[in-house]
Amino acid sequence: MSNRQPSLGFGLGLRPKHYHEILDGRPPIDWFEIISENYMVEGGKPLDFLDRVASRYPIVMHGVSLSIGSTDPLDERYLRDLKSLADRIKPAWISDHLCWTGIRRINLHDLLPLPYTPATLRHVAGRVRKVQDRLGRPLVIENPSTYLEFNASTMPEWEFLARLCDETECLILLDVNNIYVSAFNHGFDPLDYLRQIPSQRVQQFHLAGHANHETHIIDTHDAPVIDPVWNLYAQALRHCGPVATMIERDDRIPPLPELIAELERARSIAREVLG
Repeated sequence: MSNRQPSLGFGLGLRPKHYHEILDGRPPIDWFEIISENYMVEGGKPLDFLDRVASRYPIVMHGVSLSIGSTDPLDERYLRDLKSLADRIKPAWISDHLCWTGIRRINLHDLLPLPYTPATLRHVAGRVRKVQDRLGRPLVIENPSTYLEFNASTMPEWEFLARLCDETECLILLDVNNIYVSAFNHGFDPLDYLRQIPSQRVQQFHLAGHANHETHIIDTHDAPVIDPVWNLYAQALRHCGPVATMIERDDRIPPLPELIAELERARSIAREVLG
């Protein structure tokens, strides 16, 4: 039985460039996702803007520093600040990545891959349970984009994610672009990945652009979503049904109307697929 929440509709990442435009009008955006770490502070203008946006729109928190796969102990101060922010803005859910970001308290500011083994699964599952106990809610875990794999892995990423959900009752943030990027980089069929994901566990979709360097693809979030990723999104909708969908843009951020137009394409695809 899944603890997946109903879809919030179609959202965007909340970025400072768009604060005033969002608050001065009522753009056709259903919800916003924030980068948790940008607001884990005691005060200041960004937190004030967030409070005002959160009074009008549903908010989802998305982190990049939980480091759920690290062998370091969980960062208690980080968890305290994360919960404090959640208590303040009441997000619909909280997500982070299936990765590690450093060791010995050194943050490498990257989302590093894991070896997918039974031992890693036990380790990550134990940490997910602890985080969920601290937050008092399920954690939503995102599939990463990866550029190398471990020879030690004994299962594919999709199996690891599915088993993690079964063991911890966590949910999945399915990044459609990341599936496409990793499939290209490692030579697997993205539809094989998608078909093996437990659809009832998928809480959210991410869509984004990337940089294709011919021999490999880098997940950059600095360009529009490309047609093959849109096509994969349509397949994801067929597999999972209506799921909250957002577009990530973290660099070369365009004017808000351009992002809204791209979001409308997601809406259009969902209408066509789901009726």
